[in-house]
Amino acid sequence: MATPKFATQKQSFHGELKRRINEYFTERNISTTGNYKLYTKAVILLVSFSITYIHLVFFTPSTVLALLEAALLGGLMSAIGFNIMHDGGHGSFSDSPFINKCAAITLGILGGSPFMWNVKHNIIHHAFTNIDGVDDDIDARPFLRMTSTQKKYKIHNFQHWYFWAPYCLLHFYWSFVSDYRKYFTKKIQNMPLKKMDTADHISFWVFKAIYYSLFIVIPIITIGFTSWLIGFIFFTAVTGFILSIVFQLAHTVEHTHFPVPDVVTNKIEDEWAIHQLKTTANFATRSKLVSWYVGGLNFQIEHHLFPKISHIHYPQISKIIKQACEEYGVQYVEYKKMSHAVVSHVAYLKQMATAS
Repeated sequence: MATPKFATQKQSFHGELKRRINEYFTERNISTTGNYKLYTKAVILLVSFSITYIHLVFFTPSTVLALLEAALLGGLMSAIGFNIMHDGGHGSFSDSPFINKCAAITLGILGGSPFMWNVKHNIIHHAFTNIDGVDDDIDARPFLRMTSTQKKYKIHNFQHWYFWAPYCLLHFYWSFVSDYRKYFTKKIQNMPLKKMDTADHISFWVFKAIYYSLFIVIPIITIGFTSWLIGFIFFTAVTGFILSIVFQLAHTVEHTHFPVPDVVTNKIEDEWAIHQLKTTANFATRSKLVSWYVGGLNFQIEHHLFPKISHIHYPQISKIIKQACEEYGVQYVEYKKMSHAVVSHVAYLKQMATAS
């Protein structure tokens, strides 16, 4: 499948947004990357994760406490992904390329492949958001139908009831299946995978070995197979559900669009920035707790328009973007509470269950 093209305009909305955002940072003489607030959060998350892992694996807590710690470990793993890996992967964690790379490769220790994520997320998802057949993030077939262009199965009639189950499987599937599928087929969805050099191949297998050692081999040796299996199920289910729901609330809700390229020209009718605004939603932006935990991904509009800006700046630049949208009459989708976004997501899944 050829990648779709976006409409171009002499005076683009995106150009005006960039001018205003650049002006914001220039006037205040501040960096677009992270600062002490982000670095402090990173230390808190990494230390908390390490302490929880060590106590759970090497000090054999009681059954109830062990299950709680396994769930906590999953929550902390998700938070590290949202706050450290994600900003690092976009080059916005620090002014230092080396520190950004260190932040980004935490994904390898958490079960994923930094190389695959870069291609899947940075190159494909951010460019072709919610375009079926290109954006791998809306492909949960055959379990879920995320857009009306996807084939409908009878099971989808109930997807708004059981969606949580495949969401819980995401982290396991990502770590044990999808990365390998991309690696051996050399493609993501219908898009060819960027060529891997020797270092990319080595890092792929080394990080998989580290993850399996930390979360399978060592725990089985220290606490036994049965205890490990129960704990691992809790851990990976919590991780998968949190990662899934945060993404879905940002893209698959009632008010976001799923554009289809023109059959003849293979073009999307909107310019890229407007396409991002139509396919993306914010939620719970007034909640400091949600913003802190999800690494600003509840400001998904700001992230998609300016992925190289650290999430710590999203609350401020959102005001500029929202004002520009009002002036230009451009859609800005936002759910004031996380619960509102969840209700909208479930309603959207129900729509896809009945849509032809």
